[in-house]
Amino acid sequence: MKKILLIIIILFSGSLYAQEWTPLCNGKNLKGWKKLNGNAEFKVKDGIITGVYKMNTPNTFLATEKNYGDFILEFDFKIDEGLNSGVQFRSHSLKDYNNGKVHGYQFEIDGKWSGGVYDEERRGWLYNLNDNPAGGIKTLKNDWNKARIEAVGNSIRTWINGVACANFWDDMTQEGFIALQVHSIGNNKELNGKTVCWKDIRICTTNVAQYQTATCAPEKNIVANSISPTEAKDGWKLLWDGKTANGWKGAKINAFPEKGWVIDNGLLKAQKSGGGESTNGGDIVTTRKYRNFILKVEFKITPGANSGIKYFVDPDLNKGEGSAIGCEFQILDDEKHPDAKLGVKGNRTVGSLYDLIPAAESKKFNLNEFNSATIIVTDNHVEHWLNGIKVVEYERNNQMWNALVAYSKFKDWLNFGNAVEGRILLQDHGDEVWFKNIKIKEL
Repeated sequence: MKKILLIIIILFSGSLYAQEWTPLCNGKNLKGWKKLNGNAEFKVKDGIITGVYKMNTPNTFLATEKNYGDFILEFDFKIDEGLNSGVQFRSHSLKDYNNGKVHGYQFEIDGKWSGGVYDEERRGWLYNLNDNPAGGIKTLKNDWNKARIEAVGNSIRTWINGVACANFWDDMTQEGFIALQVHSIGNNKELNGKTVCWKDIRICTTNVAQYQTATCAPEKNIVANSISPTEAKDGWKLLWDGKTANGWKGAKINAFPEKGWVIDNGLLKAQKSGGGESTNGGDIVTTRKYRNFILKVEFKITPGANSGIKYFVDPDLNKGEGSAIGCEFQILDDEKHPDAKLGVKGNRTVGSLYDLIPAAESKKFNLNEFNSATIIVTDNHVEHWLNGIKVVEYERNNQMWNALVAYSKFKDWLNFGNAVEGRILLQDHGDEVWFKNIKIKEL
């Protein structure tokens, strides 16, 4: 009897879910849609919307006349080889924004990055397959693919053919239209007349949260200086709140520096002062110590800049001139700062354990963008990650470590790098550097 009752409940729940889906295309014409920005053709036949690529026209969009906030959207798509397309959601075309160009979230369709989310005419890539390599092999060429988008509050997640693609937390846009894109091809004659097709486009806007898919891609939080519910559940906390100096102080004083550091529009800025080490506002450190942790910091530097993120810091070790003492994740413009050519075998370049272990050659660094530094400490095991790539890994508190220190500039500091715990430090090296999204998970 219990088994029969369970089957009835499941069938009833599935029936309710089916009733809450609404088709976005009647299969006969484009009623309820409008064309924006470009002159490419959209047509309907046998329930299929086809976008036809056309030379010398900008991106063309077929947008719903209605806006949608929280929803689950499903559709099938098929695209010819060599084309780029997408499906906009929570998007807009406003006269006072970039001459009315469509802007907003885009579910990417292009073969390589399909299922990722691009922010059309705004911030660029928000979540691509570098954020989720496991989501890469999923798009069927010359065949129909099934796509799913879940937009619920700040949570946005995507799938193709049942494979999780994107998953991020963002608060920029809470509602907008849905639009099908025919991408510009310039004057490429080979692509002229090729097509992208959509069918079975349907949307659920009722009781959306209860129908969210359990399995999803790794989450990326795009909201600056925030902790998402998923991060909070996983034990992450903000190490800097994005607004105040709470939790931080000068490395050699008991208060936050009165000069040299500025909190501005969600950024923690070390100001330029001539390139001296800890000669302006001085280094800043956390007010408490940390032992085992994962630390994430996003940073951006000006050309030729030098800075660093230190850990196992004991401010009492050096009360004289110069920076406080601790292990350092080097932040540097390797091309323009002379320090990159000093040290041994590149152990002073960006991502390195400063003056001790060089960063791996596979590292990726963007001078004009924010970069992600991750430091993982598990007792004596330490790792440095730069933009998602492990660049340094080492063990401390052993003979090999002590020998390494003995041949570095830290040889005169007793038991360097072997402390059980210490403070975390952001360095003032006299150059302008920006920090944000400083988060920690204690292990």
